[in-house]
Amino acid sequence: MRDHQTGGEPGHLSDPSAGAKSALRDQLRTARGRLGLATLAERSRALTAHLLQAPEVRGAGTVAAYVSLHHEPGTTALLDALVERRVRVLLPVVQPDLDLDWAPYAGPQRLVRARRGLLEPDTEPLGHNAIGWADAVLLPGQAVDHHGNRLGQGGGCYDRALARVPVGTFTCVLLHSEEIVDAVPVGPWDRPVTAAATELGVTRFGRLSRGA
Repeated sequence: MRDHQTGGEPGHLSDPSAGAKSALRDQLRTARGRLGLATLAERSRALTAHLLQAPEVRGAGTVAAYVSLHHEPGTTALLDALVERRVRVLLPVVQPDLDLDWAPYAGPQRLVRARRGLLEPDTEPLGHNAIGWADAVLLPGQAVDHHGNRLGQGGGCYDRALARVPVGTFTCVLLHSEEIVDAVPVGPWDRPVTAAATELGVTRFGRLSRGA
């Protein structure tokens, strides 16, 4: 669980969707916790293959991504495959205010344990706006609906980061296939994504809307 995202969203307590989001997160976390290691490894291999074949990733010079934790869809093989293809990979570095800085990925040997058990690069941070340089942004989440409304961990870290991404950039949440749902509760600060990737493939969303 990415606890660093909890509590950082401006006005979070006044979000009318907060209760519904919390209930859905609890349900999804329980389901993730039931996934066995063999299933997670198989899904990680499939997810990696689908993303590397996606034209938005295949043609990218810079990709913003993250290091997966626990029962999240695995990104380890994906990160290394991107580097092998000479893609510049940027990873988040969590700041004290829970905003995200970004630093280049230089291989697993350059990852260090950071706040709340996260793995972050020890390379020089490039600033909050570096995510705007990415041709594709791959981000974590708990669920997404068919309008591209993403359920994160509740703190708004990635909503703030996505606000710095130019319109039209490929923004893709990495999930398990059962986490693409009919509807995600939407708050006033939530930022939609353009796609979701699971072990079954990449789903692209059409006209994005907040809610309905």
